[in-house]
Amino acid sequence: MLKIHGIGPSPFVRKVRIVLEEKNLAYELKPIMPGAGDEAFAAISPLGKIPVLEEDGWTMPDSSVIIAYLEATHPDPAVYPVDARLLARARWFEEYADTALVSVIGPDIFRQRVVGPAFFGKDCDESVVRTAIDEKLPPLFDYIEGELGSNDYLAGDFSIADISVVSMLINMAHASELVDGARWPALAGLYQRVVERPAVARLIAEERELFQRAA
Repeated sequence: MLKIHGIGPSPFVRKVRIVLEEKNLAYELKPIMPGAGDEAFAAISPLGKIPVLEEDGWTMPDSSVIIAYLEATHPDPAVYPVDARLLARARWFEEYADTALVSVIGPDIFRQRVVGPAFFGKDCDESVVRTAIDEKLPPLFDYIEGELGSNDYLAGDFSIADISVVSMLINMAHASELVDGARWPALAGLYQRVVERPAVARLIAEERELFQRAA
């Protein structure tokens, strides 16, 4: 059976798990925190990051690499577009989410409001959160909004582009912040369409239970 080393609330672990769920692939989640300092984990994740895929003793880190492998080995249903330009676009938005979005949502919102208080007993610095929401995120959301236009999804049909972007927005939602539908209606609509998918909804419910136990 496939194994995923990581924790559910990580947007990168979630991204991989959504793909596994959408492809109806059985897997086991092996909980481990990023940078846990475990020598065995360091051997399979040289950068100390999650997730890591394990299959029959073979391991591979990095969410984007893992998903590319899953798509190659289990192509149906596809999460990558067939058209070359749409494929490039989907991969671009995966990168955009994994770099631009996470650099704000991760440390400035999710870590401040959820991770620090729930797991480390740290108080949230609301000034950091407000700066992220009022100043840092708007230009990032403006770009996605413009690229979505009147389309339901970012690269043709539902794809890794939408999974990646919404996976980051789910962490924001866990921190009690949603996309402003009045300002970014297309992005808010994309978020709603993705989180209503049964596979995604199951994972969100699981993560909420984890936070409740930690509180």
